[in-house]
Amino acid sequence: MKRVLVVVLALAAAVVSGCGSGGQESLVDKDKLVIGVRSDLPSIGFRTQGGGFDGFDVDVARYIAGKLGKQVSFIPVLAADREKVLTSGPADMVLATYTISQDRKARVLFAGPYHVSYQDILVRPDEAIKNVRDLKGRRICEVKGANAAQRVVEERGVAAQVVPFDDYPTCLKALKNRQVDAVTTNDVILAGLAAQDGSGLRLANAQFNEQRTGVGLRKDDVEGCEAVNRAITDMYQDGTASRLLHKWFGKSGLNLNTIAVPQFEGCS
Repeated sequence: MKRVLVVVLALAAAVVSGCGSGGQESLVDKDKLVIGVRSDLPSIGFRTQGGGFDGFDVDVARYIAGKLGKQVSFIPVLAADREKVLTSGPADMVLATYTISQDRKARVLFAGPYHVSYQDILVRPDEAIKNVRDLKGRRICEVKGANAAQRVVEERGVAAQVVPFDDYPTCLKALKNRQVDAVTTNDVILAGLAAQDGSGLRLANAQFNEQRTGVGLRKDDVEGCEAVNRAITDMYQDGTASRLLHKWFGKSGLNLNTIAVPQFEGCS
């Protein structure tokens, strides 16, 4: 009787372990994945005329899901909602310009990064801002839930005034209306926004603060994280990463001469 009890307890422990500390099923055990993507960023994640989603992050998400043999459905997320849809919402993964940082790693698990870019500055064509030091005393847009503007103040020690807005389209409107003097975030985001806007807004090409963009996962899904990392490695080795980067940013002026597999953060 004792031997049977030991076996039952061992099986129960294995089941609990397989479900993760939060009791959530790993994404590798699901037939269909729900993936959060941006719907407001040209070339990154945006709504198509047919109501679907397209962009670099969306294509990467489709590739990863395909490598895992999963069907996929997309939900739109803003910067402020990325953690919420993972920790208490429906998403299994989030690919939404989600920069890896230590404070975020305390709440979610990151696979990747699947892309490494740099922070840059978007300004009006008549603006003299050329580098991050020129932002001293200037008003810079901060999208709620993002941390790029705050990094200028905290990490670079630049005494800029951070002005919050809900999303990047309203940031651009504020920039053109002279409510703010600059928008700063990943260069790929700024390149897509400027290209869609077409009013002459320009990148300063300041290139500072390396941006490591990762796949957000539920905190306990280590098995899913490892599977996603294998898919990202394949994406770079089979040439898909290069093809997608040139597809979405080849005419943006970004330097795509060297495309190497990013160094992964690890799934712990």
